[in-house]
Amino acid sequence: MKASNARWKDHLGSQISEDWGREIDIFETEIQLRKQGAFDEKLFAETRLRRGAYGQRYDNGRRHDGLQSRQLAFADLPTKGVDTLWDAPGMQRIKIPYGGMTPEQLEVMADLAEEYADGIGHVTTRQDFQLHFVHIDDTPALMRRLAAVQVTSREACGNSVRNITGCPIAGVCRDESFDISPYARALTFFLLGHHDVQDFGRKFKIAFSGCAHNGCGLTNLHDLGLIAVKRVENGVEKRGFKFYVGGGLGSVPHNARLIYEFLPQEELLPMAQAVSRVFAKLGEKKNRARARIKFLVAKLGDEEFRKLVDEERQTLPHDPRWTEFLKDIDGYYSESPLKPAAALNGAAQAEGFAEWRRTNAYEQRQGGYATVTVKLPLGDITARQMRDLADIARRYTQGTIRTTVEQNLVLRWIPAADLPAVYADLKAAHLAEPGAEGVTDLVSCPGTDTCKLGISASRGLAGELRRRFQTGELEIDDTIEKLKIKVSGCFNSCGQHHVSDLGFYGVSRKIGSHTVPHFQVVLGGTWENNGGSYGLPIMAIPSKRIPEVVRRMADRYRTERQNGENFQLFIKRIGKVQIKQMLEDLTAVPDYAVDRSLYSDWRDPREYTTGDMGVGECAGEVVTRIDMDLAACEREVFEAQLLLERGEVQKAGEAAYWAMLHAAKSLVKLSYLDVPENPEVILSEFRRRFYDTQLFFDPYAGGKFAHYIFAAHEKASETFTETTAHQRVEEASLVVEASHACNVRLGDRLVTLSAAGGASATVGA
Repeated sequence: MKASNARWKDHLGSQISEDWGREIDIFETEIQLRKQGAFDEKLFAETRLRRGAYGQRYDNGRRHDGLQSRQLAFADLPTKGVDTLWDAPGMQRIKIPYGGMTPEQLEVMADLAEEYADGIGHVTTRQDFQLHFVHIDDTPALMRRLAAVQVTSREACGNSVRNITGCPIAGVCRDESFDISPYARALTFFLLGHHDVQDFGRKFKIAFSGCAHNGCGLTNLHDLGLIAVKRVENGVEKRGFKFYVGGGLGSVPHNARLIYEFLPQEELLPMAQAVSRVFAKLGEKKNRARARIKFLVAKLGDEEFRKLVDEERQTLPHDPRWTEFLKDIDGYYSESPLKPAAALNGAAQAEGFAEWRRTNAYEQRQGGYATVTVKLPLGDITARQMRDLADIARRYTQGTIRTTVEQNLVLRWIPAADLPAVYADLKAAHLAEPGAEGVTDLVSCPGTDTCKLGISASRGLAGELRRRFQTGELEIDDTIEKLKIKVSGCFNSCGQHHVSDLGFYGVSRKIGSHTVPHFQVVLGGTWENNGGSYGLPIMAIPSKRIPEVVRRMADRYRTERQNGENFQLFIKRIGKVQIKQMLEDLTAVPDYAVDRSLYSDWRDPREYTTGDMGVGECAGEVVTRIDMDLAACEREVFEAQLLLERGEVQKAGEAAYWAMLHAAKSLVKLSYLDVPENPEVILSEFRRRFYDTQLFFDPYAGGKFAHYIFAAHEKASETFTETTAHQRVEEASLVVEASHACNVRLGDRLVTLSAAGGASATVGA
């Protein structure tokens, strides 16, 4: 039975800091005021998001984990039309700074998962924990119980500094310059609730890495990325950071820019504050599509941005917290083993141990100790498993647990001699699956299971791929076992598809009068070097055929790989033309009346859509024409990719621009058939008919993709670099996808769009 707020206030009040307790009290009051209609909904939405409380997609209580279907007992809720915050459960996101947890915190997470959610905790790609199907009325009590063990959900969402991530093997890594953990911890609590981070136009993400060449920190794709470095000055070794700003994934990824080659450690906190102030002052506020700091850095340029940050730093009033944590940096955050180091002896080993040790155990730089990765299928762990893992952590370590950006958990400082016993205990808890961080350890965002932005079933697809690898339907060998496969339910890259070997993100296609779930295939990304390069989408394939895409790509890599080349070099060598030819036959979708199997998504037997666009030859002709036009636009985007691949960056950027224009023109032609091939006329008509009317607006992204077209037109004469051309190609791909989606929406009801010169045409809207 759920504990009341009052009970937990009384029981835990003395363990909760005054600031955190007051913050939760305020939120509880805001909930009551909102229920009474005395608190503006828009303001409440932002304030609850800043406490980590999300609304979520509600689908009869079902989520997909790829292994089993979790049926929830919400019999009192309707199966359709649950739109309000008060009617349906939501999602609670919980910050785990740099992934560091204690057994006590993990046990509280288990209790909360059972009492307030569906009994399952979910580790995210930002090292957070998420609990799904939590009612808004229960969030204050949940937050108090977290605060009692020094865990917060404050600023886990919203326009704020999100959870600061860090390498999960920091402090024990063989390659790092130094342990970034105390710095990540200090920056987390310095910025938490800080007045200088309360006026952002969008979210702000920070990551730390102890080295430049691995993928653990992914600093390249963050608003602020920090890589540990050391240098010698006057014979004295000093610590500092390579200071990157302006990275990000989202719909159009940006590479982070190196602003300072070496930022001394004592400047870390004040300089992060200065960057925050510049972002708050100059960052976009009205147009959310351009409100991330990556757009501000790109607009100003590296030198001007650095100049503004330096000027801001000089005006900051001194804060003693900037350097307090440095006075005892080794004691500020330190880990120590529970047991003395001991080598693994030659005793007989249990079946499966050797393979598990090979893939899941990492030899620490401290001799005789190992770090163990606990592989969580799609990031999920049950309440019982959380408690079992907390016990295991206590038994073998000082409670040193970390979450990872690949949605797993890590135990550190395990004596090598104890690895067989740890394996046995994990196996008893059903947590000893091998293959951590390999091809079977797929990463996925929630997708259509619980996310309102989900287009396709990312978890369903990831679960199906997992199943096929496990059953042998998809072959695993030394060649492919370390490939990264990541799946997002939409273009926003929450599943990090841009930095995977094989990435997929959800889209849809209209086939006749029905809609078919698809995934865009993304190739060319790099996980190493902190997410060193981003892939590009090459084509959309029906969702149910993605396993065949994986099989063909893996088989070809296996048979044609040369001299041990990695997957990215292999893709670059054979070229995207060959890949597209190899997959082209998978794009064909049979008529609905002939074969309906592709008209539903993974783990969901229902039809993906039942909306008919109507009958009649006129409507059919319009659909045929626009489908052909948009297919041509897809070809133009692909040709731009080929130009980019050949190093012809200027031509690539220009081709991508024209692909955008032609996508806009394809929609305008629905009601103005003879629109001329003139950029000014096309964009004027597109703005009037589709932007001003908001017909082009995505339900969740608004006019974001239209702004890509307008901005590209304003910069049509610019000289492209490899980076800007890459971004323009990415934007063009998204504009074409948005045009497809607009066409799908236009097919469900009829409106009349006024045409130029007094003409008109009836089209779907």
